[in-house]
Amino acid sequence: MSTADHEASLGPVPGERGTHFAVFSSIAERVELCLFDAGGRPALRRDLERGDDAVWHGFVEGCAPGRRYGYRVHGPYDRDRGLRCNPHKLLIDPYARRLSGDFRWSEAVFDDNDLDSAADTPHGVVTARGEPANEDRRRVSWEETIFYECNLRGFTMRHPAIDEALRGTFAGMSNGAVVDYIKALGVTSVELMPVQAFIDEQHLVDKGLRNLWGYNTLSFFAPMPRYASGPADVELRDMVRTLHDAGLEVVLDVAFNHTGEGGRNGPTLSFRGLDNLAYYRTLPYEPGVYVNDTGCGNTLNADHPRARELVVESLAYYAEIMGVDGFRFDLATILGRRAHGYTKGHPLLMDISNDPRLADVKLVAEPWDPGPGGYQLGNFPPRWAEWNDLYRDDVRRFWRGDHGKSGVLARRLHGSADIFEASGRGPRASVNLVTSHDGFTLSDAVSYVHRHNDGNGEGNRDGHAHNFGCNYGVEGETDDADVVRQRRRHRLNLLATLMFSQGTPMLLAGDEFGNSQRGNNNAYAQDNEIGWLDWSSLDEDPVFAGLVRRVIHLRHAIPLLRLPQYVHGSLELDGGVARIEWINQHGAEKQAAEWADSRAFAKVIALTRADGGESAVAILVNAHDHPAHMRLSLSAPPRDWDVAFCSSTADVEFEDGQTVLMPDRSIALLIQA
Repeated sequence: MSTADHEASLGPVPGERGTHFAVFSSIAERVELCLFDAGGRPALRRDLERGDDAVWHGFVEGCAPGRRYGYRVHGPYDRDRGLRCNPHKLLIDPYARRLSGDFRWSEAVFDDNDLDSAADTPHGVVTARGEPANEDRRRVSWEETIFYECNLRGFTMRHPAIDEALRGTFAGMSNGAVVDYIKALGVTSVELMPVQAFIDEQHLVDKGLRNLWGYNTLSFFAPMPRYASGPADVELRDMVRTLHDAGLEVVLDVAFNHTGEGGRNGPTLSFRGLDNLAYYRTLPYEPGVYVNDTGCGNTLNADHPRARELVVESLAYYAEIMGVDGFRFDLATILGRRAHGYTKGHPLLMDISNDPRLADVKLVAEPWDPGPGGYQLGNFPPRWAEWNDLYRDDVRRFWRGDHGKSGVLARRLHGSADIFEASGRGPRASVNLVTSHDGFTLSDAVSYVHRHNDGNGEGNRDGHAHNFGCNYGVEGETDDADVVRQRRRHRLNLLATLMFSQGTPMLLAGDEFGNSQRGNNNAYAQDNEIGWLDWSSLDEDPVFAGLVRRVIHLRHAIPLLRLPQYVHGSLELDGGVARIEWINQHGAEKQAAEWADSRAFAKVIALTRADGGESAVAILVNAHDHPAHMRLSLSAPPRDWDVAFCSSTADVEFEDGQTVLMPDRSIALLIQA
């Protein structure tokens, strides 16, 4: 590699004779590279040379992979001006691909003193750059995709097939029984909550709690050391290979919106000490005050080219070297926000969308943040899909019995064209969910009306106050057989609706077998049995898990449930002409006025092929608390139907071939015979 190439490549680049180091700081007057021995003791300090574009660089002969290092930045310190250089604070290289050592909360990690922080801050580790992950792997089309969201630690900590020493790790997630289970479930894409290195918030540590979710990033390149027994980057890469070998995609949840350095009085660990104003957004004319669009104290400065470069290079590293297949962006509105507000044409969103190294990866936005104008559902660029919280809320409200929700349920079954079609995107842009890590689990959504977050130590004030849940008259666990039966059917209604809707479904891990968090709808601080999946629930009702596999199988088997385009009335597709019929209980086309109060209807999707043959499915919905007679077909001659699924233990009864008696509070799928 030439000198010019070295200078253009931030982070450590080891070679045959030694390692070249490069770090960005536009405000530094002097930058020291600090090397440490294997025990974390200081071994060498050397000044770097300032080069073009405020990149400081230097070569250390004999420095090989495995060497621990960090930086100290000498320069201006004036909090009110947003200048936070303090050479007593050892700083983590933003481009370090591996970390060693634990972070400890101490007075030394704050920059308002002269205490040395090297013993309390993780060190970067020099690593070889690695070869691209070019193994042969299955690329799952959007139409086939079913996301499976899980927390790596919570998913594996109580799994009976995993050795205790490997629970909570990348190696545990690679366990054959775990991989076989996920594969047999029928999902295609494992979406892991943050696995980039993060720290536990000080208020949690003070309460004896620990961050389970990981949305408090310390490094955007280095994987979480807690999730590995050895080098975390190696174990993460091995896990991705294992999941790929099983035909599964790996999607990472990434939180580029803020870092673990927090607000004005947070610790100085990396970005703040290197170049505070380059990496973080501050108030106009008040550079000492951070913009807090995240609710976490600091917000990434997406307008600065070096911050944008960091994000894109991190994504490219995980895609090219680690082999990751996609990314879900936490609080993604921040990535498109300028000082005057959000724009989907923001350079960072365009850089992510257009970088050739990311051309084949899936991009999914959480399209909101707590900042002004932060709710941007339906307003991301063409390549992006988005978490659809309106889908969640509308489906939950319909099935719990809210009045006047039939029309909005139909829009959600249709793939939320009212939200996404105007931007030129198809149904796949809507990532449909009825639950996620953020909120109740599915079991809790039908067992609790109120949040029960006292264990978080925040007076039960955290988490969503409105969850559109129901409890069938009993808050929490119950032995009442009738309540248990109704809750079980309600869960099936929600999951079957999810799998029979146009769009891209996402299943929360554990919902397929009734995992509960005891009513905690914000379990970010519950790195314990509340936040860990209770796999014994799978044994309590294995039939339920089998029914979930059934609806997932039906989605895969029936292309009409996952059309690539929105169909209004009829549309010519490659396979023929697709038609959608919305039918009332009498077999007539449903009229606009009927949506307000009718809670029973059918959606028929049909495809007429060029040879005149036809295939069709009917989704029957009855939210009444009594059985409903429903006539199925507007077509002539009428179709013959087979029942492929019903959420009720009662049968769908055919009366005259075209009229059925649909069980109460249930959903069914019929297939043209």
